[in-house]
Amino acid sequence: MRSEETSGPPRGLSAVLRTPARAAEPLFAQAPRRWQRRLPYAVVAVALLTLLPVTVAVLTNDYKAGGGWAGALGVAQTVPLLLALTRPLAAWAVALAADTVGALVLIHADGTAGQSWPWTPMVILGYLLLMACLGLRESIRTLVGVWLTTGAVGALLGFLEPGGVTNTHALLFVLAGVMLVVTGALRGVGDAQRRVAEQESISEAERAGRTLLEERARIARELHDVVAHHMSVITVQADSAPYRLPDMSEDVRQEFGAIAAGARESLSEMRRLLVVLRGDGPDGERAPQPGLARLQQLVEATVRAGLPVELSMTAEAARAAEAVPAVDLSAYRIVQEALANVVRHAPGATTRVAVRHDAAGSGEVLVLVVNGRARSAAVELESSGTGHGLVGMRERVRLTGGTLDTGPLPDGGFRVAARLPLHSPAEDSS
Repeated sequence: MRSEETSGPPRGLSAVLRTPARAAEPLFAQAPRRWQRRLPYAVVAVALLTLLPVTVAVLTNDYKAGGGWAGALGVAQTVPLLLALTRPLAAWAVALAADTVGALVLIHADGTAGQSWPWTPMVILGYLLLMACLGLRESIRTLVGVWLTTGAVGALLGFLEPGGVTNTHALLFVLAGVMLVVTGALRGVGDAQRRVAEQESISEAERAGRTLLEERARIARELHDVVAHHMSVITVQADSAPYRLPDMSEDVRQEFGAIAAGARESLSEMRRLLVVLRGDGPDGERAPQPGLARLQQLVEATVRAGLPVELSMTAEAARAAEAVPAVDLSAYRIVQEALANVVRHAPGATTRVAVRHDAAGSGEVLVLVVNGRARSAAVELESSGTGHGLVGMRERVRLTGGTLDTGPLPDGGFRVAARLPLHSPAEDSS
């Protein structure tokens, strides 16, 4: 088992920066690696342990603010950084209030002349760290409001500016704006990438659903011929019954007539349904549906196209499948789709096709297609296939009540195995 440090897809720090945390989550909470999730805590801890003593020392020694005021301001201006990882907006509000109070206190300090005011160097560093945390989490509207509020507070303090100081209002205003733009842009890129990924996921699900519906419609079109054949047989038998059995009573003749009329009406309804299913489809869809009797022709065409295929089919399997048209058609289509997949994904691979009849129980037709490793570049072969690969195979197997087993082989090949019962469970239980 892989450790947590190496699990998940490889992602660099830039990718983590573009993945903003959810509400009340720490920054980088969704990062795949443990050190990435702990990095914000390490940065805040280093900043706090550095800025707190430096702030107290500078306010005491350089600004001559007095030990009590220096300690209180140092704690008030740096401790809000602890909130920056989960509540950056609240941390910014507390820090801005503390920085403003500190500027007002320093107006009357003995050493303020010649120093930076209203924002000390330590205030600027801590404030920029808060701006980075804000930019990675909050919306553009919130960031603009924070930036304008910072500028407004600095401008108002400018009216109280003591003499001989270096005004740092414009410096913080510009640096805060740059930090918000950079981190906000990273967040915007991450949001855009996430929306694109969500849209791609939705589109993929829609494509899968559409493919499934198309395949089911195609199967329904093909089964029309099978059902129509049976309905035609019923109609002919019902119509010819009075001539084959002349001694039947009048009630029986009327019953057979009703059966024939119902069968003809069913055929008419099926033809209307077929028009809807086919739409403006190509004329080729109106050709007779293939079965295992045409499997040899399919294999020969595949071999001529450059794919070495070996066919092994027993006569019993062909006869058994022919007696059940749905199974006959499904078996042919499964082999057809499997060979098309070999051409698309493993061109040149040696392929074996085996079809046999398992007479045990209710009887099954077993279809096996096994290919080896690809040998050449991909080419197009079977234009008449469904083009839906395993989706079509599953639907055809489900139609007959069978089972499908597919998967890669240890040597790099692929295996498709289908079991198509010749009788439905309902028939077996009756």
